Amino acid sequence: MKKYAKKLVALVNIREHVDYRTADSSIRKNIAFKGPNVIILACAIVIASVGLNVNSIPVIIGAMLISPVMGPILGLGLGLGTEDNSLLKDSLKNFAIMVIISILASSVFFFLSPLTLENPSELLARTNPTIYDVLIALFGGFAGILETSRKEKGTVISGVAIATALMPPLCTVGYGISRLNITFMFGALYLFLINTIFIALATFIAVKLFKFPAVQIADEKHKRMSKGWYAVILVVIIVPSILTAVNVVRENNFKINAAELVKENKNMGKSFVYDYRVNYSRKLSTIEMFVAGEMLTDEAKEMLYNEAENYGIMRSQIIIHEDATIVREDISETEILKGIYEHTDRQIKVLNDSIIKLNNRINELNNSAIPCNSVAQELFAQHPQITNVSLTRGSSVDAVSSTESEQIIAFVTCDEPMTENLHNQIERWLKVRLKNENVLVVEAK
Repeated sequence: MKKYAKKLVALVNIREHVDYRTADSSIRKNIAFKGPNVIILACAIVIASVGLNVNSIPVIIGAMLISPVMGPILGLGLGLGTEDNSLLKDSLKNFAIMVIISILASSVFFFLSPLTLENPSELLARTNPTIYDVLIALFGGFAGILETSRKEKGTVISGVAIATALMPPLCTVGYGISRLNITFMFGALYLFLINTIFIALATFIAVKLFKFPAVQIADEKHKRMSKGWYAVILVVIIVPSILTAVNVVRENNFKINAAELVKENKNMGKSFVYDYRVNYSRKLSTIEMFVAGEMLTDEAKEMLYNEAENYGIMRSQIIIHEDATIVREDISETEILKGIYEHTDRQIKVLNDSIIKLNNRINELNNSAIPCNSVAQELFAQHPQITNVSLTRGSSVDAVSSTESEQIIAFVTCDEPMTENLHNQIERWLKVRLKNENVLVVEAK
């Protein structure tokens, strides 16, 4: 066992591969943000912002490859680990410059960008940090400081490990500022602080582990105070992320259990769950189930509620919609779905046909309506002896051809017997007025 233990220790031993002098020099040289570093950082931030704006992961990764954001963060960890206050102040100053440049560049880009996605998933992913983001930052920081400290450089691109955790949150902060969205702004800023602190923490631990020489030796009281402040900061940062992670896990578990419940209860007798929707809430999450087929009996519902308890879902969390249910005998799943679609198509077709027929009938009535009131008023003005006029439609049959045609019949009442001359005048005038040669005038007593 001792033999294997020695082999394992030799396998994971990294002190032999660490050159702290080279690492110290490299970190110090890459802290400063001026000249080309400023332009390169601004370009990388804009590229990352484009990737976030269009939900393109490859573009975001491309921005990380050219980003020079690792220097000040590693400098913070190195300064804390070696008690180098001068390095710590220099790192903090350049860190502030980096943050300001990044937020300005991303804010300007998103302010000018005309594109606003309905579901900016890559941006949203940076507004709800969890303990998993802590792990990404911690191990990304370890990868970065290990690659910087090793004697023989490998294939790890240490800057990408740092940029992965830092650049997208900074760009999202800029998006929140440009859209005046507090959720994006502060959610991403919190994620950025988590990443910064734990990357610096990983560097600090590695510096202590590799026994980098301290620049100045602090007294025990100062060391204890420093450790106390470090612990407080870590707790303040970690606790909210743990709570968020717990909520994410609960939401995911509820959605999985809801999907399993629906899967196991798709067929309930002559009823069929054809769709469902999960509404997650910290207070009361619900699952809406849309049922087709026959209406669920009370016994079927009770069986569903009992089954749901096996998945940790209470009956108060289940909402059943039976708008698509119908009453039929010997119904199958295929028939239910077919019935739903056919019923919907029939209803739409019937509705369209009814609308078309109604419009046609309205047009016919408008075109064929006899202007009774206006015709009567005009006849009263021309012939004062006329006291009443009624117009109606009828039909007449030609004696020779036996064909039937539409006829307008005018019933006219006078205060004295109608003469033949008056009869002919009224008939001729009505033919012209109604644009119909087939007019019959009848004297009404």
